[in-house]
Amino acid sequence: MARALFDFRARPRFDIRAQPGFGVLALFTFALLYLPIITLVVYAFNASDSLSSWGGFSLHWFAAAAQNQAVQDAAWRSLIIAVSAATMATIAATMAAIATTRTPPYPGLSVKYAFINLPLMVPEIVTAVALLIVFAKVKVWTGYTGLGYLILAHTAFCIPFAYLPIRARLEGMDQSLERAAADLYAPPWQVFRRVTLPLLRPGIIAGFMLAFVISLDDVVISEFVKSGGQDTLPTYMLGQLRRAVTPEINAIAAAFLVLSVALVTVFFFINRKKA
Repeated sequence: MARALFDFRARPRFDIRAQPGFGVLALFTFALLYLPIITLVVYAFNASDSLSSWGGFSLHWFAAAAQNQAVQDAAWRSLIIAVSAATMATIAATMAAIATTRTPPYPGLSVKYAFINLPLMVPEIVTAVALLIVFAKVKVWTGYTGLGYLILAHTAFCIPFAYLPIRARLEGMDQSLERAAADLYAPPWQVFRRVTLPLLRPGIIAGFMLAFVISLDDVVISEFVKSGGQDTLPTYMLGQLRRAVTPEINAIAAAFLVLSVALVTVFFFINRKKA
């Protein structure tokens, strides 16, 4: 038995990287993921009107997109909606995460987890149709057709995306500091403001940025909920793709990519500085 145990320990551990073909498969996967994005970025600098033939390097389409009044309006509208929705979703997700992690387990807690994360499991088209029906009734009753519906719809959809990193941060936090503050007669609000919130800040920032990006590039819900003249940048791009495809769309998409990379980079340095 001792010899068998020795032989078991002497066997090399299973390493997926050592399997035949792993490197080729990994390279193929990365090429499948990033080659279309690289192609899009390259053709955003194409001087030609064609999407399939290279006509030389040019910044013409970035300038055209920046000077396009419809693009400017859609971009500002997208930013307003994304910031508002991400802020409200992060606040709601923070309260929900605290309520579901800073309490002893009880019957029904798992149901609450599932209920909060339900938008992640339900197909987005179902959520969009449901919101369309509800908001259509509300528009008739109130007569209001502003951006509030888009902000509310994006907030509801983004809450679980903000909730997951905040809850993960709370579950990984050492609660001894909170208990120590409570033992020193600190009121619950002071414990939250002076102890819990500073430790939770990286999770809140991660949740906000994730909700912001999800709201910024949403198409399905925005397309169903928006009223006339309320195009966001993604729905504007979708409309242009239905009419005439020009490299201006590539330029807008490349700008979206730069913004996403910038957000990830900033978040990386924030976390690194805190660490």
